[in-house]
Order: sequence, then structure tokens, then C-alpha cells
Amino acid sequence: LKQVFNKDKTFRPKRKFEPGTQRFELHKRAQASLNSGVNLKAAVQLPSGEEQNDWVAVHVVDFFNRINLIYGTICEFCTERTCPVMSGGPKYEYRWQDDMKYKKPTALPAPQYMNLLMDWIEMQINNEDIFPTNVGKCRE
Repeated sequence: LKQVFNKDKTFRPKRKFEPGTQRFELHKRAQASLNSGVNLKAAVQLPSGEEQNDWVAVHVVDFFNRINLIYGTICEFCTERTCPVMSGGPKYEYRWQDDMKYKKPTALPAPQYMNLLMDWIEMQINNEDIFPTNVGKCRE
């Protein structure tokens, strides 16, 4: 289990909402509704009086944290040797392109692809222009 939480590996610590902020309160509401066994459609509905962009931002960050945790538990079983291709079954192969190092879609081993993907998502989430930390300032 220590390998899963090794900071040098692909697992990243959860991104947290600062207590006392409106986003923290929205996060608590989202967690409470998802853990209460209620209708999922109702659980993700925008609470009255809240900004839709803020509500979406909270769920995007929560989703990233959950995917990151799941990936952290399986990454030791998928190595460059055991997973030489990032694929979605035999019919689909995912290729990485980022317009910096990989200017054209490039086949990569699954762990390398996932590391690049998780880094890219984390950069997006940490970008104040996309996910501002001040509530009510998300871009449209």
C-alpha cells in the first residue's frame, strides 16, 4: 500500500477546498447528497442560489480526485512492459498529443499516457483562468 501513496508515483494528493469558503460548503453539500443514497439526478442538481460554474467546478475536482485514487490503486499492475499501449480494448488505441513535446498523436505505454493525462488535468484544474478560486468568477 505504501507504493500507492508514494508521492514520486502517479498518485497525487487530493486537491482540497479551503474551509470557510463557499466552494468548501458546496463540496460538503455534494458529498452529503452523494453519500445519502438519494437519486443521483437530484444529487447533482444545482442548489438554488448557487452559480452553475462553481457547482460544476466542485464536481470536476471531486471527479479528478476519485479517478486519481482509483488509478493509484491499479498503477502498480500496469507497467510499460505489461501495458505497452494505451487502449480501450482491441479496437481503440489512445495516442497523446500536447502541441509541446508531442506535436503529433503518439502511441505511448499506458502508464506514460496516464501520467501525462493526469498532469494535464491537474494543470487545467490549477489554472486560475479556468478554475478561479474566487467563487463566481468561472469563465463561461
